[in-house]
Amino acid sequence: MINSKLKGMGVALVTPFKEDETIDFDSLARIVEHLIKNGTDYLVVCGTTAETPTLTEAEKEEIKQFVVEINNGRLPIVYGIGGNNTKQIVEKVQHTDLTGIDAILSVTPYYNKPSQEGLYQHYAAIAAVSPLPLILYNVPGRTGVNMTAETTLRLANEFSIICAVKEASGNFNQIDDIIKNKPADFMVISGDDGITFPLITLGAVGVISVIGNAFPKEFSRMVRLALQGDYDNARSIHHHFTELIELLFVEGNPAGVKSMLAVMGFIRNILRLPLVPNTIKTYEKIRQVLNRL
Repeated sequence: MINSKLKGMGVALVTPFKEDETIDFDSLARIVEHLIKNGTDYLVVCGTTAETPTLTEAEKEEIKQFVVEINNGRLPIVYGIGGNNTKQIVEKVQHTDLTGIDAILSVTPYYNKPSQEGLYQHYAAIAAVSPLPLILYNVPGRTGVNMTAETTLRLANEFSIICAVKEASGNFNQIDDIIKNKPADFMVISGDDGITFPLITLGAVGVISVIGNAFPKEFSRMVRLALQGDYDNARSIHHHFTELIELLFVEGNPAGVKSMLAVMGFIRNILRLPLVPNTIKTYEKIRQVLNRL
């Protein structure tokens, strides 16, 4: 059942802020409705794009409950619970109200740079207590450590509750190795918008997208066409977004997508420190590309 829910385009929701940096729930509701009505397959709450490191535990809980209520069962929801303190993450998984949540996304531990055995033991501990399917999240550019294909496959083979990996290493050989040797029901999800199309041709089941916040209809169509084997039309949409995706990440995520959503009138262009908005130069480039599109 979870396999069908996580196929296609998931969107890693941004956290809109007001001028005083409190959460702008009105804007968040508009974005959620926009995504639901325009082809999004599932929502990802409190992932990297949500600026989760700068949210309090109370704010994360409030956002989760708000999105569950607004969504009202229309789309599956994935909730981010990850960190570099295994005991703390285990306790949070055990004590969080997961009503309305379909799966947990858990990033590899950052900063303390565990060995591959440490990564395995970390996820094994979470898997032992998780009441929901668990998605591994490998993003070495942010965490400082890469989870190898061998470790991912070890976890996939030993824990049935571990249902997928969101792969954002950008290492095609590594990702292809996982796809080639994984259990039949284990899913590989792209963690990078820019390489989603080629990864689907290798066997990935979709993407957890950033640009989908702004262009859910168009990007989800690209994903669906690729999954259906219509590579020519999917490639055309992929190339259509190449320049915009590059601008999206040139000064970091979610600064790029927040600039984009601000230009489109969805949110205020506000981030919490240590993140700051895009420079005027990048903001204007984004605005010009959006005008052309």
